[in-house]
Amino acid sequence: MVVDTLSQKIWLVGDEMTEEDQRKAAKGTVFIPFSQFPPKRVRKDCLYHSTPAMQSPRALENVDSCENWLPRRVMSVSRTARIVHGLGGWEEHECGSTMSNIDKVWEACLKHGFQPLRIPALSKYRMII
Repeated sequence: MVVDTLSQKIWLVGDEMTEEDQRKAAKGTVFIPFSQFPPKRVRKDCLYHSTPAMQSPRALENVDSCENWLPRRVMSVSRTARIVHGLGGWEEHECGSTMSNIDKVWEACLKHGFQPLRIPALSKYRMII
């Protein structure tokens, strides 16, 4: 039997998600990307979150926007990580088999003034998840 729609209402998606995949999603599905680039918006009856991102510190100068799909003074976590690595003089990475202490990374982000990006409540969109 071929499945025409998928019943899960929250999808964590990467770069491999196709337009065909999106069409199979149930109405009201929330797409949350974990990759650097957001998925192409194919459905008007679904919600698309931005890519993982953080609000930049006020002390950081000459920053308007880094990615055209994020608000002003907001940057993807991959850019945030590069800045925090440089400020901390770190040699290790946070991915794959070399994963460092995530609490250490989180604390360093906050220490340097980066803040989590606030996402509007899903109830605002009148979606049932």
